[in-house]
Amino acid sequence: MPAFEPEQLENLTFDEIEPGQSARLTRTLRLQDIQLFAVASGDLNPTHLDSDYARDVGFSGVVAHSMWGGTLVSSLLGSRFPGPGTVYRSQNLRFLAPLSLGDTLTVTITCIDKHAASRCITMRCEGANQDGLQIFEGEAEVIAPAEKVRKPVPSLPEITVNDQQHRYGKLLALTDGLAPVRIAVAWPCSEDSLLGPLQARDEGLVVPVLVGPRQRIHALAEKFGADLSGVEIVDAEFEADAAKAASALARDGRVGALMKGSLHTDTFMGAVIARDAGLRTGRRVSHVFVADVPTYPRPLLITDAAINIEPILEEKVDILQNAIELAHAMGIKLPRVAILSAVEMVTTKIRSTFEAAALCKMGDRGQITGALLDGPLAFDNAISIIAARAKGIESEVAGRADILLVPDMEAGNMLAKQLHYLAGALLAGVVLGAKVPIVLTSRADSAESRSVSCAIAQLLSHRKPAAY
Repeated sequence: MPAFEPEQLENLTFDEIEPGQSARLTRTLRLQDIQLFAVASGDLNPTHLDSDYARDVGFSGVVAHSMWGGTLVSSLLGSRFPGPGTVYRSQNLRFLAPLSLGDTLTVTITCIDKHAASRCITMRCEGANQDGLQIFEGEAEVIAPAEKVRKPVPSLPEITVNDQQHRYGKLLALTDGLAPVRIAVAWPCSEDSLLGPLQARDEGLVVPVLVGPRQRIHALAEKFGADLSGVEIVDAEFEADAAKAASALARDGRVGALMKGSLHTDTFMGAVIARDAGLRTGRRVSHVFVADVPTYPRPLLITDAAINIEPILEEKVDILQNAIELAHAMGIKLPRVAILSAVEMVTTKIRSTFEAAALCKMGDRGQITGALLDGPLAFDNAISIIAARAKGIESEVAGRADILLVPDMEAGNMLAKQLHYLAGALLAGVVLGAKVPIVLTSRADSAESRSVSCAIAQLLSHRKPAAY
């Protein structure tokens, strides 16, 4: 988005500018601004691109490249004050504080000196955030134009950031150095449900044990050019039989994780949580989507979007604790949990608001541990610092959430799939609370989504939360 949108570009000539005259523009820092600046400049300092690293070195998250503010000075000088025809001679800026995602930077340039012989103008340059904190200060020197220029604003190409391969690699990197986990795949009888675990095998994440009709699996592998050499296949004629056989492998300790193939979720999970399957624990089973969204600086854990339809308060405690322990396994030391509703105020008219308030108090009393909780929060306030500030919400969680606890399965499922199909999120799905991690993906999920889900299962099998 341009810093301003005039109908035409019009400059001020040297003779029209007087000392004390100034111009300003305001811009809010977005993740795309940081990414595009990194691409254009080649500055790959991890404080700008890796939120975990940025936190480790003392920032609240990724911060802007200091010279991003400098480019806004250039934007003002070249487009408005003095504008077209300006020649940039020098710039001297002192950077005083970092600029974080969601911060609003106001840049002001002021004429402080003129030299008629050379048409040189010295400008004082200042940048301050929404709280009045000075981000940078300094001076610039330009040669102002001698003649008036009016030109239409040029059309610029629309630029989007597509970093899915980078995000995919970053999620896989969570398991660097870990041994692959044996995983039973129930009914791998579609292209993606077969190729996903095989891709995860090739990436060193899992050792798949395929459970389903042997001849059909071999035929699919031949059709799609998949290599089944060395892969164990447990023959099962029907979907329900495959689900039970896979569960038995986990119960007997022959595999360390389970994975749903192309069978129905009800059939698969029914076999897993059956009382005689031997996989239940004292913790309620729940599902977490790990969503890596291009426009958000860190993975979002969304729960529960697949298992618990309308969980009550006590069930939400387990659902939340499962997600917190997954966040810990992913290296998020103190995850921020946003408990979602439609509004931010507690009201008896909306059950999820007073349940959110109760969960926060349970967190205060140690009934939920390992995270910062806040709620109720609407979705915009949970993930956007700008939205939270607009509504006057002061919170360590608002705008910075790592975990989104949704009111019910319908809300969670729609949210996760909207992020995937409309925002380009990379989704991984895992079920927690059983004796082994369970990869639960949609039949429409890609091989990449299944592979990342396997990476999460591998991670959990090595860093088992308390529920396992």
